[in-house]
Amino acid sequence: MYDLWIGSVVAALAVGVFVWGLIFWCVVRYRKRGDELPPQTRYNMPFEILYTVAPFVVIAVLFFYTAIIQTDVDRLSKNPDVRVEVIASKWNWQFVHSDSKGPAGNPITEVGADDYIPILVLPAGKSVQFRENSKDVIHSFWVPDILFKRDVIPGVENKFEIRLKDNAQGAYVGRCAELCGTYHSMMNFEMRVVTPAQYQQYLELRTAGRSTPEALAQLGFPNNGYATTTHPFDTDRTKRSSS
Repeated sequence: MYDLWIGSVVAALAVGVFVWGLIFWCVVRYRKRGDELPPQTRYNMPFEILYTVAPFVVIAVLFFYTAIIQTDVDRLSKNPDVRVEVIASKWNWQFVHSDSKGPAGNPITEVGADDYIPILVLPAGKSVQFRENSKDVIHSFWVPDILFKRDVIPGVENKFEIRLKDNAQGAYVGRCAELCGTYHSMMNFEMRVVTPAQYQQYLELRTAGRSTPEALAQLGFPNNGYATTTHPFDTDRTKRSSS
């Protein structure tokens, strides 16, 4: 994927050098040298062909690399390392680890509340396939530091896949990036990236009946296992004054 990005950057730079070189050449070559009117020419076929064909070539090159990169970004593997279902609703998140089994045989689920920031735990260095759904209106699943954002549309199942870097361990704030109603700004979550070994321990603790904060606290994470990048908002409007 990085090779494709490098290719697109090189192509863009080549186009920029060509265009600016042509501009400066015209400025120097055809600058005013006196009061005599320069020769007037019309119907210069080579130049007409050049400025007609060149833009199409530029567009074709950019479209080619854009299509390749978008196809690569949207590609889904048949056997991802982790599958997660993202369910958005006004105004919180639910995360379902589709490949895991909880105490009652159901997939391990993490649900947010007004007084609790949900934490999505994922392993570093692994491919993660997301399947998104919305219960009500359009939301948007966004983790700014990981550089990806996808809309969550009611009635439309949106799938996408990312691969987290081996050194991506840490806590990242997640947000809803689509104006979805009154408490849109409060619709946060945290994505906690751990090592593969810690992720397996986390699943085992969740299967044993521990909550996410309890499991993360037992693994030695700070803040007693609760979110560290964001915090719940007070939804009681009577306790707030106008700004």
